This record gives sequence, C-alpha cells and structure tokens, in this order.
Amino acid sequence: MFTEFNDYLSGYFTDDYWYDEGFSIAQDMLLQFTPLDWGKLSNCALNKPIEWQRKLAYCLHNESNMNELNVLLTLLDTDDEELFELCVDALRSFTSTEGKKLILKNPSIQQRVYKLIPHSGDATKKVYEEFLKKIQS
Repeated sequence: MFTEFNDYLSGYFTDDYWYDEGFSIAQDMLLQFTPLDWGKLSNCALNKPIEWQRKLAYCLHNESNMNELNVLLTLLDTDDEELFELCVDALRSFTSTEGKKLILKNPSIQQRVYKLIPHSGDATKKVYEEFLKKIQS
C-alpha cells in the first residue's frame, strides 16, 4: 500500500480537489497501512519534496494511531513554516495520555511554537495557542 500512497501524494492536485476530496482518499489509504508500510513511510518522509510532506501532514489526524503521531514528530524537523504549522495543527488531535507524553518528550516543539506565536497571523496564532493549551492540560 505504501507504493500506491507514495504515487498518489506525488501526483498533481488542484487545491480545490485536494481539500475537497484528495486528502480523504489519502487518509483511507493510510488506514490500510501495515507495520511494514509505516516503516517505509517513516524512513522516507523527510527525503520527499516539501509539497509531498505537506500533503502527508494534512492527512495525519487519527489520534488513536501512534504511527501517525511518530511521523508527525519526524516531519517537525523542518525549516518550512507551512509544514511546521500543518504538523502542529495535526498534533492538536493527539490528546491521549500516550500521545501527550510523546509530544512532551520533545520540548523543542513547544519552544519553537512559543517563538513563532508573536510573529504569526491570527489564524496560525490560534492553532499554536490551542496546541499548547491541549498539550499542557
């Protein structure tokens, strides 16, 4: 399934298509992933083009899937502000005790969010503030 998923994310999508339908198809593919598929995804995600990584981050919101959380934590190691914001936005859904513990083991995430808040637009600022609130509760 990883190969099909990789090919799908590598394709061209208009923004309308991606946000209306494309991402949900990709999410359905992720539901069919085996542990081997998750391993392949984890090993190659940072080597993919930034647009591919952004699409991936946008798909990762299954709060009960620790594989998704681990991939998001990997993707946070980026200089791309849009990818970082997408990852933080997705992390807001990982509110289980186990998920919070994994996120809190990486204090650099919160530090970076605190640094970015004063320089962010209103919508991004709200995403960051809500992330901090949820993770610290």
